[in-house]
Amino acid sequence: MALLAAFAIAYILRVKIDERPLIQAIAARTYLFAFITVLPLWIMVHGFIGLYSHHVYERRFAELGRLLVGSFLGILVVIGYDFITPGALFPARLVPVYALITGFVLLVLFRWVARIIREALYLLGYGISNVLVVGDTPITEELVASMNNAPKTGQQIIATIGRKVYGITHYESFQSAITKLKSPVHSIIQTELYKNQDANNEIISFAQKNHVAFRFVPGNSDLFVGNIEVELFAGLPMVAIHQTALIGWGRILKRIFDVVFATFGLLVSSPVIILVYLLQKLFSPKEPAIYRQNRLTRFNNVFWAYKFRTLIPAYNGMSPEEAFAAMGKPDLAKKFRENGDFLPNDPRFSGLGRILRATSLDELPQLINVLQGDISLVGPRALVPEELNAYEKKHAILSVKSGLTGLAQVSGRKSISFEERRKLDVYYVQNWSFWLDIVIIIKTIWSVLTGSGAK
Repeated sequence: MALLAAFAIAYILRVKIDERPLIQAIAARTYLFAFITVLPLWIMVHGFIGLYSHHVYERRFAELGRLLVGSFLGILVVIGYDFITPGALFPARLVPVYALITGFVLLVLFRWVARIIREALYLLGYGISNVLVVGDTPITEELVASMNNAPKTGQQIIATIGRKVYGITHYESFQSAITKLKSPVHSIIQTELYKNQDANNEIISFAQKNHVAFRFVPGNSDLFVGNIEVELFAGLPMVAIHQTALIGWGRILKRIFDVVFATFGLLVSSPVIILVYLLQKLFSPKEPAIYRQNRLTRFNNVFWAYKFRTLIPAYNGMSPEEAFAAMGKPDLAKKFRENGDFLPNDPRFSGLGRILRATSLDELPQLINVLQGDISLVGPRALVPEELNAYEKKHAILSVKSGLTGLAQVSGRKSISFEERRKLDVYYVQNWSFWLDIVIIIKTIWSVLTGSGAK
């Protein structure tokens, strides 16, 4: 409907409203009939790039990006169809341009309306899936708490087996539940594998015989994260778990993007880099304008991170605790850590250093680190070994290259603790996607321009 409306509008704008001469006069009926014949190819393109998958549909930004890509590919399909078929499909060259723009806008609008309709139907009780949760584990409670919101999720927990959850009907055994439940079961989620294999077989057998969806949530949620693949080996299903989703072609694409973007960034920012360097030498001629510090990156490798010097020379090379103690203000170290490694008017920084940090210009030399392959444009924050070694899940963070910017930096680095920032780093590692990198870069640029993320 959206695409038909888009091409109808494009025809009206160029043929009926615009009075300029046409390449070829084509009747509206002939034009629309020809487009209807090629429309299934456009829809197939959307299917190939995942626009009809639940995973993409629930992620609005990813969906928006794929709709844009799908619109470009779709219009190319239509133009290709016009090229190989006799006769002209478009009465003027601007028609496909108008159709591309209008089609993208209408596709976004139609999907927004579809979401509103879906939520309205959920509120009226239509399309709700009745879920039976099986398992006596803490994950059962977490699952019920996050899922049992029918107007939003379309899921309704009708009972639990094993774990008692406040406000939810509870049964001691699976047989008791299926015998006494009055509502039909549409989906079963099992959060625990029983030692008795017959009990597990009973649940799966019931789901298969009654055409009920079955899902399993592993008890060790830290294990089943990142990129998961199911392979067949000698006819047996085998689950392969990668520590990060950034594998294979993703790593190659990310490296190419890093090199191109870092090269462009260095060329554009070279006047600023030269100016900052000269200012550093002007105010502190005996001190190096750029300092380097040991940081950690992928596979626990140590590299030299380059930054413009922002500290007063007396405090160079000191940890925050050592620097505050040296100036006779050890109490500031505690405030610094409690405030997410940030202090307003931090006395360790020079006047120029405050400006550089407020504008994030002190990070520009790290574009050299990106080109060298030490770090990536986007990734977990590169930390000194002493800080990261104290973190329990550092192995997850160090499965990818550290980044010039990252999810933690654009999520409010002034207001979140060290532990929360590391959790965001782990989330990025396990859920990496190229679209997520693009989002983080856009948010980083916005933060730098507005000063909202600097410290």
